[in-house]
Amino acid sequence: MKTTQIVIAGFGGQGVLFAGKFLAHKGMSENLQVSWLPSYGPEMRGGTANCSVILSDDPIGSPIISEPDVLLAMNLPSLQKYVNAVKSGGQIYLDSSLINQKVEREDVEVFYVPATRMAKENGIDKLANMILVGKLLENNPELSSDGVDAVLEKLVPPKKAALLSLNRKALLLGKSV
Repeated sequence: MKTTQIVIAGFGGQGVLFAGKFLAHKGMSENLQVSWLPSYGPEMRGGTANCSVILSDDPIGSPIISEPDVLLAMNLPSLQKYVNAVKSGGQIYLDSSLINQKVEREDVEVFYVPATRMAKENGIDKLANMILVGKLLENNPELSSDGVDAVLEKLVPPKKAALLSLNRKALLLGKSV
């Protein structure tokens, strides 16, 4: 695997940090070098939140990402903030339920995933983030689906064990889009 730099951005409460933590743990489970850098203010619930995840075979010199290979945008302000930073040839995943704007760049691959709508229709309202992550995993075979359950079991606390099957469901929905 080459080095892959991922920015996940949205409003607080959309699971942005959890999605990033999941990808970081997924990378660790595959013996990759990993960096996870969350960023949020006191307005975490409803304010903006983002995180940077770097996955690499080589040691990572800095957790700061200026040109992501991948952007997961959960809302329009996040798309507008990061769309032009994505490297040419990169990927943009956006929640088309909440973002009705098309990406005008032609040098990136764009995936319009109606994640919020899909989550609501499937009774997993708070898991649009994991639907987008499922699509990312599907499109990037170097991030295999192997070990997903073990990663989820590490991240979902025992008192929220019911969320394990819901997160699995969200990842599968994302893969099927």
